[in-house]
Amino acid sequence: MILSVSNIGKSFNEIPILKNVSFHIEDYDKAAIVGINGAGKTTLLRIIMGELPADEGMVTVSHDKTIGYLSQHEAVSGENTIYDELLSVKQDIIDLEQKMRSVEIQMNSASEDTLKRLMDTYAGLTHAFESANGYAYKSEVTGVLKGLGFAQEEFGRSIATLSGGQKTRVALGKLLLLAPSLIILDEPTNHLDMSSITWLETYLLNYKGAVIIVSHDRYFLDKIANKIIEIDNTKSTVFTGNYTAYAAKKEILRTAEYNAYMKQQQEIKHQEEVIEKLKSFNREKSIRRAESREKMLSKMDVLDKPTQVRSDMHLKLEPKYESGNDVLHVEELSKSFGPLKLFEHLGFDIKKGEHVAIIGDNGTGKTTILKIINALVPPDTGEIRLGTNVAVGYYDQEHHVLHMDKTLFEEISDDYPTLTNTEIRNTLAAFLFTGEDVFKQVKALSGGERGRVSLAKLMLSEANFLILDEPTNHLDIMSKEILEGALNAYTGTVLYVSHDRYFINKTATRILDLNRRTLTSYLGNYEYYLEKKDEQLALLDAARQNEDISMPHRNSLSPSGQTGVSGNNQNTPAADSRQEWLARKEQQAAQRKKENDIKKCEEQIERLETRNAQIDDLMASPDVCTDVAKLQELNKELENNNSRLADLYEKWELLSE
Repeated sequence: MILSVSNIGKSFNEIPILKNVSFHIEDYDKAAIVGINGAGKTTLLRIIMGELPADEGMVTVSHDKTIGYLSQHEAVSGENTIYDELLSVKQDIIDLEQKMRSVEIQMNSASEDTLKRLMDTYAGLTHAFESANGYAYKSEVTGVLKGLGFAQEEFGRSIATLSGGQKTRVALGKLLLLAPSLIILDEPTNHLDMSSITWLETYLLNYKGAVIIVSHDRYFLDKIANKIIEIDNTKSTVFTGNYTAYAAKKEILRTAEYNAYMKQQQEIKHQEEVIEKLKSFNREKSIRRAESREKMLSKMDVLDKPTQVRSDMHLKLEPKYESGNDVLHVEELSKSFGPLKLFEHLGFDIKKGEHVAIIGDNGTGKTTILKIINALVPPDTGEIRLGTNVAVGYYDQEHHVLHMDKTLFEEISDDYPTLTNTEIRNTLAAFLFTGEDVFKQVKALSGGERGRVSLAKLMLSEANFLILDEPTNHLDIMSKEILEGALNAYTGTVLYVSHDRYFINKTATRILDLNRRTLTSYLGNYEYYLEKKDEQLALLDAARQNEDISMPHRNSLSPSGQTGVSGNNQNTPAADSRQEWLARKEQQAAQRKKENDIKKCEEQIERLETRNAQIDDLMASPDVCTDVAKLQELNKELENNNSRLADLYEKWELLSE
């Protein structure tokens, strides 16, 4: 075992974030910690690393194990080059190599007695060098840099000149080269393109140590994780398997928990109704029965309502009116920034109802294409035409469509002045902004919160052509699933850029791959694209070798498919429908009979209760109280009535169940 986390608890301002969180990490485990934004995932990592004290519980690391941690926003600094920064991790090997060279020089001029001693020293140094994989350390550094998306010509760049995302990639490279017993990564894919994420997947899968990952990249988790640690409602649950296996098990558990909760709530409501009814009979026996049920109810272990899949966030995308069949036409599009040529001679069409994803490595120009379509950046060459009745809704990953100095309320009211205050508040509440939150300034929001505001504005736009730039950035898994559902139900047209492969696989009907300055079209989702991309690239290379710079035929590739019809199925749809109808009629008839029986039982109880009240009045009247025979007759009737009432109470309770 490398790590043991036992009963960790943590609160902030008396609000519990973690309660009794426990799990352990064995050698070679590849574990993922999942949960909604704010669930406490990063807090848990900081407690494990000793950066934050736990209120209770214990973290134990085996004495011979090492841990390496890369936080979400960690980056390197200094004046080193990219290559030298990663090479610094191998300083112990470099020192060994320098000692070997020094001994080699000494051996050239050493006496016979000294030579033997130097040879022994050299043998020890060589063994240590080989054990540390010293002969391959430079190629290892180069491989990690290239895997993380740095080109050979960038190795000499100064750290000081890099962007924040590039500095984070360098920090990740250093951690991988350190090769600790346990690597802990907090959102490692945030600054990586698809090629780099694929490389990192392979690296971590083959890593000889253990890994803990916090990530919202479900495809990434599917490839790597063999254990899922879920943080939900302050508590932890451990699931074996990858993310898909966890999601399936979680859905089964959530359904079972919700059904158990609803069944218990129905039982509580029913018992309360029975108690109220028994009390209304106002007889000693019925009151005793009611008190008995109240006592039983008070001892019931009431279940907490299970958390649902973000049932409190509501996103419904629906166009106000339909567009024409031709939504977008792009022809001979080219763009360069100085000497950097992004793409040239791009051409594609998008038809009504298509959900098209543009994919490609970082820096290839995907976002630039969207900005050109939205007239935010001018093209160098080319033509862009929107079709008839096309209304565009734009989601910008940098949220430039938002105004940083406005409040959330102003952000909605200024763009949609016809909405009432109540409608604005209801819209913001649908995206989890309630109470005084609506008066926060946009600049005070987190990335995920700004994303939700942008989605709210997108929903209000009622556009029939959505253009989305990295819409899943900063969204947690549950919010991504809600967005997926909304897009799949959307009847308009969608063009988006994303590196979230799981999201693409769920929502895209066609993929445009921006590679080698041109676009290649694949009709299908991400899995189909993976099957066909090598074949398409080979065709593209062959065409270029023949000095034909034009694209291969633009007809989109379509997956083959077949349909099967079973001719021997006895349970035809008509037969099934009739059986269901008969079963439903039987159930309805049984329910009506039960309701009639209850009604008859209550009427009999009411008649007997009324008669008993009359008997009590008669027995107290002056004419009857002196008539012994009459008193005996009435008393006997009263006893018979009470006996029948006891049976009727029992029958009524049984029927009510």
